[in-house]
Amino acid sequence: MTSPARISPSDDKPREECGVFGVFGHPDAAAHVALGLHALQHRGQEAAGIVSYDGRQFHSHRCLGLVGDSFSAGPVIHRLDGRSAIGHVRYSTAGETVLRNVQPLFAELAFGGLAIAHNGNLTNARELRRRLVERGCLFQSTSDSEVIVHLMAISEARTVIERLTDALDRVVGAYSLVGLTGEAMIGVRDAYGVRPLVLGRLGEATVLASETCALDIIGARFERDVAPGEIVVIDAAGLHAHRPFQLARQRFCIFEYVYFARPDSAVEGKPVYALRKRIGAELAREAPAEADMVVPVPDSGVPAAIGYAAEAALPFELGIVRNHYVGRTFIEPSEPIRHLGVKLKHNASRGVLAGRRVVLVDDSIVRGTTSTKIVQMVRDAGAREVHMRIASPPTAHSCFYGVDTPARDELFAARFDVPAMARHIGVDSLAFLSIDGLYRAVGEAGRIAALPQYCDACFTGDYPIALVDHDGGSDGRQLSLLAESA
Repeated sequence: MTSPARISPSDDKPREECGVFGVFGHPDAAAHVALGLHALQHRGQEAAGIVSYDGRQFHSHRCLGLVGDSFSAGPVIHRLDGRSAIGHVRYSTAGETVLRNVQPLFAELAFGGLAIAHNGNLTNARELRRRLVERGCLFQSTSDSEVIVHLMAISEARTVIERLTDALDRVVGAYSLVGLTGEAMIGVRDAYGVRPLVLGRLGEATVLASETCALDIIGARFERDVAPGEIVVIDAAGLHAHRPFQLARQRFCIFEYVYFARPDSAVEGKPVYALRKRIGAELAREAPAEADMVVPVPDSGVPAAIGYAAEAALPFELGIVRNHYVGRTFIEPSEPIRHLGVKLKHNASRGVLAGRRVVLVDDSIVRGTTSTKIVQMVRDAGAREVHMRIASPPTAHSCFYGVDTPARDELFAARFDVPAMARHIGVDSLAFLSIDGLYRAVGEAGRIAALPQYCDACFTGDYPIALVDHDGGSDGRQLSLLAESA
């Protein structure tokens, strides 16, 4: 059992999303995986790993920090020899970060070596882990992903895919997986399709990735999304698709469109940048404001702000500039400096904002801490009025499907109604996009209450996949891949 996962109180965005990437059948597989992980760096910035196979043995390199910190050096990539490789990036949570928890995980099983990388979260991992430990399994990490490895190890099924199917039949949760054996690369999505996974081609090689932007960086061609509940196996004979799981109604994570996916990706066939502009336009229709300009909270608020400005016929201005050269490991040596932390990343432009009525657009609010500081910064720069518009519904519920959000009693929208939130962050007005407005922006007529088309649990509290560990009386938080055991 790990410590409860949590994000820093000063961090006002969800964390714990991760990215996976794999290449099969290319002489420079590991180098291409490293490039793919660079493109997925937004999905995880505190740990990275690559495992390759050269036809005789597996090679592994894992590190804490950014992909470029360890994988840009030629000697590292040269040691990752072989025509197949998989990789992983992710965020850490509170607690000591330890290398043994960095993915891909690797184990020698009865059928040979197996590497596995996981995006998502198993909601019955604690219960399964308890049973496996009682049976005598020895865990080397604190991650829920290792549960899958042990379930495959004890399975009495004959083939690797049968063992994997047997293991996944026992787990509950949201996941996209890439796996690597001596013979094949494997990609899997859970039956609800909560987390993304795409399939691409690079000449004769096959590629798996969390997002299409990672295909672009290596010049690979997008083929299709891996379907919910599908297992794809890529080996020397080609690609084999399996549908061993009972189909469920798809509930793709709608927050991928709002925040997680990179704007230049297409997710589930939809271009993210265009959708975010449509979200902003829908927000302008729902929540107009008498103002002189629209200013985004960079960088994630930019596309929605562009859409808002166009729909509202207001000027779009970069009234806040982001410093892209501030790392997440900046040392905060004293309390006064700690309070200035937001200015390390953002600075308001007095020449743009002074005397103006500003619509400030951001994608979401989690704790409200950063929003409060940014609003004060905009007022200090001379803005006459500040009207904040949020391009998603209020985040009032914790995520248990692979995103590290705070406990519900720490969520801003769970503690206050909208007028109270507006007073707390110091704005003249505050409005969030409605849930129906969000659905309209992504191409639906609205949210069908009885049959919602997406996973929107963080907004509605409607959890499509059973929260077994939570319902069973645990603290309900997901196991962290990087937090040391308590």
